[in-house]
Amino acid sequence: MAAFTGRVLGRHQAAVVRIGFGLVWLAYLLREWPHRRVLYGDRSPWSMDLAQRLLAENGAFTVLPWFGGRLWFELVYHLAVLAAVAVVLGWRTRASTVLFLVTVLSLQNRNVFLGDGGDNVVHLMAVYLVFTRCAEVWSLDARRAGPGRVGVVLWAVLGAVLAVCQLGDFSGESLTWTSPAFPYVGWAPLFWGLWAVAGLWWVLGRLRPDGEPRAVLDALANMIHNCAMLVIAAEVMLIYATAGWYKVQGSRWQDGTALYYPLHLDYFTPWPWLSALAGSALVPVFLISYGTVIVQVAFPFTLLNRRVKNVLLAVMMAEHLGIAVMLGLPVFSLAMIAADAVFLPTGALLWVGARVQRDVVRAGARLLGQALRDLERALRRREDVR
Repeated sequence: MAAFTGRVLGRHQAAVVRIGFGLVWLAYLLREWPHRRVLYGDRSPWSMDLAQRLLAENGAFTVLPWFGGRLWFELVYHLAVLAAVAVVLGWRTRASTVLFLVTVLSLQNRNVFLGDGGDNVVHLMAVYLVFTRCAEVWSLDARRAGPGRVGVVLWAVLGAVLAVCQLGDFSGESLTWTSPAFPYVGWAPLFWGLWAVAGLWWVLGRLRPDGEPRAVLDALANMIHNCAMLVIAAEVMLIYATAGWYKVQGSRWQDGTALYYPLHLDYFTPWPWLSALAGSALVPVFLISYGTVIVQVAFPFTLLNRRVKNVLLAVMMAEHLGIAVMLGLPVFSLAMIAADAVFLPTGALLWVGARVQRDVVRAGARLLGQALRDLERALRRREDVR
């Protein structure tokens, strides 16, 4: 119990999950930026009236119907881009992860008929990231000594915005205190609770940084983080286990021909020549079909053996990269790779982090040196002209 509440478990894994899902959502938003109005805006075939009817039935959260119109949509969409960038950088993650959650839910629930399965994973992980301490390493927050004035101003502004949204009639039923869905609690208690805890954290840090109340809050935050990481790991295992057992029941997976058919569908062939080449190799198709089922069913059991787990983890990540290239499902594949990162060994992450940091420093040094040399040449040319 002391280990569960006394320290943050899986700090590096949480950071990779944060960076991974931030990059996945950011890449998706930037890729679809030219088509954003057709997908989620005023030009969407799934009109706002149809969306509101569905929202009234399922009670899903989205802020897009609050005001309507293109200006409000553009504001929410570009706020989603900024929130994704902040999550990737680990800047003010207590606030940025909440904004990340709000924008993900707002856009995805506006049109639930889009996506390739990866949107569901991003949807879930956006919720879980709010409860993790995912900025302990590899983030701008980890380099800061304290909340600072920016954090206080951001906290006050977000509180004022939340109050306006809560009291305004435009929010409708999305910011209610109760909900008919489990666990009978609306979104308002969650947002106000997160806001109040952040304020209490800052006050205790300024008044009694070494006191018992701050220690209790820190232990509670560690426990919530560790539980959230456990839920993320369980979610990934559940995804693979259910996918594997459902495949076992399919006749196409039983005879080893399941992969053959999507390789011959236009919708899943971004590279027709490559799909035709892969689809013509019947033996590899058979082996990959069977191997996919075996790996997915076996993965939850491999957690008992670290070496076997690491091998299968690498195989599944390679498989997702293959799906992204061969079948044209990059969001789904990258989302699953980001989710798989929760099982990566810490030693491997530290090694990769050191290599990336070294390469970034070298690249920065080269760019700075080149800039200084260009400046020196420009000054010399200027002197020669004189």
